[in-house]
Amino acid sequence: MSKKVLPSRRLSVAPMLDWTDRHYRYFARQITRNTWLYTEMVTTGALLYGDVARHLRYDEAEHPVALQLGGSEPDELARCAKLAEQWGYDEVNLNVGCPSERVQKGAFGACLMAEPALVSDCVKAMRDAVGIDVTVKHRIGIDAVEDYDYVRDFVGRVSEAGCTTFIVHARNAILKGLSPKENREIPPLKYDYVYRLKRDFPDFEILINGGVKTNDEIATHLEHVDGVMVGREAYHNPWLMADWDARFYGDAGEPATRDAVIAALLPYIEQRLAEPGAQLRHIARHILGLYQGQPGARVWRRMLSDSTLLKGADGSLLLAARDRVARD
Repeated sequence: MSKKVLPSRRLSVAPMLDWTDRHYRYFARQITRNTWLYTEMVTTGALLYGDVARHLRYDEAEHPVALQLGGSEPDELARCAKLAEQWGYDEVNLNVGCPSERVQKGAFGACLMAEPALVSDCVKAMRDAVGIDVTVKHRIGIDAVEDYDYVRDFVGRVSEAGCTTFIVHARNAILKGLSPKENREIPPLKYDYVYRLKRDFPDFEILINGGVKTNDEIATHLEHVDGVMVGREAYHNPWLMADWDARFYGDAGEPATRDAVIAALLPYIEQRLAEPGAQLRHIARHILGLYQGQPGARVWRRMLSDSTLLKGADGSLLLAARDRVARD
């Protein structure tokens, strides 16, 4: 069977725990057609011993969509990668960047940077199990390790298993003493380390991640690397993505409008609300930033986060909030 033709990973939205669930991804896809979307990190244990459908279900509109896995046992990762392929994901990504203590207790995430041979074994097992791309997301170092050679050697060792796509958060991970939030802010960004990786491994696909907030910054990074992964800015200010198809993919299709995004969400909301236990707040919390920086942004956020208005509400609340924004 021929491989599906997918857009390049020039732009992607980072996996973010509690944020990049299927509702956010469907919303983001209404803004940009080509950008790669990543799931929240899903642990191997959650898939092997939990509710697979709850973790892996998604809407077909989300493609290209990648599943990020957390784990460190090659056989378990291979089984989960196979599940990802069976469910139709376009890529499976191994998390070697999360610094949280909970993840460290599971012996995966950023602490795996200290074990490149194990990461290589994990990648090989996954690649042997599936035909979709297997990629790795990692930091530039851990704790007090500041040498560029550390991340260069890590990438070199993992690439021996056949991985050629590396998503690099351009900060160290401090494993003790900093919260995950502080780990996203305190260790200094070293974009030049990621640029050097691309120079040292010109045949690999190198994506940069960390602290990217504007489209001009994206353009600058793309002069040095193959792709840019944007995290929190794409969540809090999602209209940043509205220019991505035209500017970074050369897509001449009709650009998104906020009204069109809202219109596309209405049937989606109706379908989701028909599912047991579903509530509008589960979806609405992800779209609070739709009018970020625009007149009426405050009233939009207020209406879609008001527990009284949300109770028992359906998609008509979006229309009411949109109309209020238009009047303000």
